[in-house]
Amino acid sequence: SSPSSPSLPSFPPAATIVTAPKPRPLPGVTPPTSPEPIDQLEQTVRLDVTPNSNAPINANEAIALQQELENLIGRVESAHLAASVDAANVADLPSINGEATQVASTRPAAVISSKDQVLAQARIVAKNLPQLIAQKNYALARQQWLVAKANLWKQFPLNRRLAQAEIRAVWLDRGTIVRAGSEKGLAQVFDRLAESGINTVFFETVNASYPIYPSKVAPQQNPLISGWDPLAAGVKLAHERGIELHAWVWVFAAGNQRHNQIININPNYPGPVLAAHPDWANYDNLGNQIPVGQTKPFFDPANPQLRQYLLKLYEEIVTRYDVDGLQLDYIRYPFQDPSAGRVYGYGKAARAQFQQLTGVDPINISPNQTDLWQKWTEFRTQQVDSFVDRVSQELRQKRADLILSVAVFPLPELERIQKLQQHWEVWARKGDIDLIVPMTYAQDTSRFQRLAQPWIASNKLGSTLLVPGIRLLSLPTIGAFDQLQLVRDLPVSGYALFAAENLNNELQKIFSNTQGKVDTATEPIPQRQPFKTAAVRYTALQREWQLVLQNDRSRISELNEQAQVVQSALNQLANSPSASNLLAAKATLTRFQSQFRVWTRQQAIDNPYQVKVWENRLITIERLLRYGERRVLLHSEK
Repeated sequence: SSPSSPSLPSFPPAATIVTAPKPRPLPGVTPPTSPEPIDQLEQTVRLDVTPNSNAPINANEAIALQQELENLIGRVESAHLAASVDAANVADLPSINGEATQVASTRPAAVISSKDQVLAQARIVAKNLPQLIAQKNYALARQQWLVAKANLWKQFPLNRRLAQAEIRAVWLDRGTIVRAGSEKGLAQVFDRLAESGINTVFFETVNASYPIYPSKVAPQQNPLISGWDPLAAGVKLAHERGIELHAWVWVFAAGNQRHNQIININPNYPGPVLAAHPDWANYDNLGNQIPVGQTKPFFDPANPQLRQYLLKLYEEIVTRYDVDGLQLDYIRYPFQDPSAGRVYGYGKAARAQFQQLTGVDPINISPNQTDLWQKWTEFRTQQVDSFVDRVSQELRQKRADLILSVAVFPLPELERIQKLQQHWEVWARKGDIDLIVPMTYAQDTSRFQRLAQPWIASNKLGSTLLVPGIRLLSLPTIGAFDQLQLVRDLPVSGYALFAAENLNNELQKIFSNTQGKVDTATEPIPQRQPFKTAAVRYTALQREWQLVLQNDRSRISELNEQAQVVQSALNQLANSPSASNLLAAKATLTRFQSQFRVWTRQQAIDNPYQVKVWENRLITIERLLRYGERRVLLHSEK
């Protein structure tokens, strides 16, 4: 059990609380115009193709354009293969050694020739791009690239199911919950999500220090909710539809000027918790609670009473409600730029503790004092690390089956520690969390890939699953699908969509066709049933090999033999999880992966993209086994 904790601070009775004034209309308040840090992030990986521009294209851009077109061709083909396999289903597929029929050819010839023509044309464009650019024919190069891309986008098979067993998560935002207005209204939201094939919902439960439910711990329920309990309703509605509900909470962001505007109160109100406990506040180096150009005051993560309060609040959520998980958001300090003299973290508790440790008040240190500055950065980072650790330890004691996730910034590790003190690799390696959800928000697929790639390739995440975030806002519908297809071709187990309020009818229809219409009882959810997911995903992979490699008897019989060995080991593990079955599954999978390159050598020359996708999917299965080892096996031994 945990050591005796300091008693929880009590909130003064409502009458004496330093509350915000009564809601009243405000004179025109304009929020700051500087872009949010998450928007600035995307600017660093832009690949803009302006129609009709004759601006020079340098060598790096030329390679990037060619690569992106080739990748898009690969994604279109990969989506069609998945759709063909799903349509054929395993029962209809002939034995690999018997006479196989080409499933793809059952579609009307017109459709096929059109798709094949578009793919052939796009290949020619990709091949000729370097030549056009070398001849300084920049406008034509751009025009051909844009036309090829637009035509390829039209070739995605959007009317057929093609999804695998994967995490399909969505952030269900406060605005959508408030607009629903009642359990009946919320039921319609969950109906849409269920039809769309969503299986995991991050339900906004604490925003700007206001819980969405009537709390005995927090000072005030969100004033936009009256007469019902959205969290209780949400859990019930989600579970009736086979969907997991994870309570999404703001951790260290204490208030929100935009929320204050919505409820018509003073924009500078710091939120109900800081209003009652001003000594829990955090400050920048100029003494501001809200950093210049930002919209949210933050708590001081070093304050022990604040930490105790937050733990108590999360404990209330996970013990009073049958939520499947807890998602920590704003689990960081606000954005800073030490090189520009913008630093944050000078709360009363932090300053006192750091001074006790080093003999120096951190307000007097500058980034030029390398050693001391490093200590100050480490001190703040450690406040966040240790809080995640406590949340994990204490909540899992109350609810062993709880899934913990974090919404995090996808900045490079060292830069992120300097600017946000958010070192999520540490939480992942220690096993404090189950899912890392990086906010890899981008307006196009190549930018999205460049933001997500470092984390997907990272070997610093232990057994934690990575679930890239996709922002739907102002994405064209087909652009959103393209990002999903990329996720499906990379070694990850799913995606998270931001947010429910941007799930329009057009997108919903595509989701319903491509990933809906499945019995959630038969399709496992990866974070909950990793071993079963691994077995199901592997079956789908085998069907793809059968379709593509069916004409090459010599290699396919050996591949098929070994593939069966892996399948039965995975099935065995899914049906009876044990350390010895896991060992056997891992060993057969590793052996198979080492041989896979040999079996698909010719295929890798003909279609390198597809072979890479298959290798990625084998890596996903390997990662699901690692995650399952910690979640399922170690968990059952405790």
